[in-house]
Amino acid sequence: MNQLHVSDEFDALMARLDAIAPLIEKTAEEGEAAGRVPDGTAEALRESGAFKVGIPRELGGYEFSPRQVIDTIARLSYADASVGWAFMAVQMVTGTTAAYLGPDAVADLYPDVGTGGHALIAGQGTKLGTAVRADGGHRVSGHWHFASGISMATHIHTAALCAETGEVLVFTLPKDRAKLVDNWDVMGLRATSSHDYVCDDLFVPSSHTYGIATTETRHGGAIYRMGLANMAGICHTGWALGVGRRLLDELKALAAKKTGSPHATVDTQQFYAEYAEAEAKLRASRAWAMEVWADSEATLDRGELLDTEQETLTRLMLTTTTWSVHAVGQTVYKWAGTAALRHGVLQRFFRDLHAGTQHVTSGPVVLQNCGKLLSGLAPGAHWVFLDLREAP
Repeated sequence: MNQLHVSDEFDALMARLDAIAPLIEKTAEEGEAAGRVPDGTAEALRESGAFKVGIPRELGGYEFSPRQVIDTIARLSYADASVGWAFMAVQMVTGTTAAYLGPDAVADLYPDVGTGGHALIAGQGTKLGTAVRADGGHRVSGHWHFASGISMATHIHTAALCAETGEVLVFTLPKDRAKLVDNWDVMGLRATSSHDYVCDDLFVPSSHTYGIATTETRHGGAIYRMGLANMAGICHTGWALGVGRRLLDELKALAAKKTGSPHATVDTQQFYAEYAEAEAKLRASRAWAMEVWADSEATLDRGELLDTEQETLTRLMLTTTTWSVHAVGQTVYKWAGTAALRHGVLQRFFRDLHAGTQHVTSGPVVLQNCGKLLSGLAPGAHWVFLDLREAP
């Protein structure tokens, strides 16, 4: 299937997510304390069908388009940033694994997607372990960080370098075969259970293995031909937009409570101006995100791959969105005053935002590479995962 699929399940799923939003908000503090998405919330997400958004339609999934994925993740991240983060990680890995693996793995991992009979997969693809060839597959070892959403997962997706070939591969294996390291003691995104995990000489069959930079799909339509890095960019864009919207809405609600009281800072011309600037930053980020992905969607729908400039713009847009939302968070913190210091929604979202900005996809090297390409100083370069490879 060469065309881009735009799912007609979108509106119905949004309604179901709105229905469980009160539960997500109510259990947010429980998740912070436990360091994981609460079981009731995870079950509500499963029952809503949300984890199908990234699974190919031919396997029973929804196969949302990029802009539909952005809005889905933004909706959940608005309710709770940690739940949105854990969800975005699991749904993306669950969906891309289905797209890139063949029929034997799909029969194992996705036997009945329509009724929820499928694996949920979490893991890490940027820090590499080691893989050694073995009869019928590889033996994988390593210590990885940031397995966001692992508490909800049944399987692990992990990347390792094959010593014999020099190829970086992604391996999928049952979660209970790996050793989870309960070390997620952090300032923000506390409920994402982004633990470390360890594999020690674990065999993974070739059927459950694919190349990390692949754009060749075994199942599903055009969206999967972008590869993992672009898919991740979609997800992180949605997360940032949802968090930014919630922070501004919280400040708006706080301003309504403070206005008219003696010496209220929200009754100053400076507050009005800075709130307007923050609103403009957020809306401009969303508008550019939708513009970038509308253009990329049109390319995919024609059966073409994204060119290097388009891939650069998806990365630059994500970086810009992330740091624009960071600026929004600074404005909210400034004008919320001591209310932002106290235990509650504002403090939690502020901490979660500052954890999310540290992700490698919005790091300084990505921004530098975008500038090098767009300024014309890297002719013939192309993107491989998160690296800009220049022509020899």
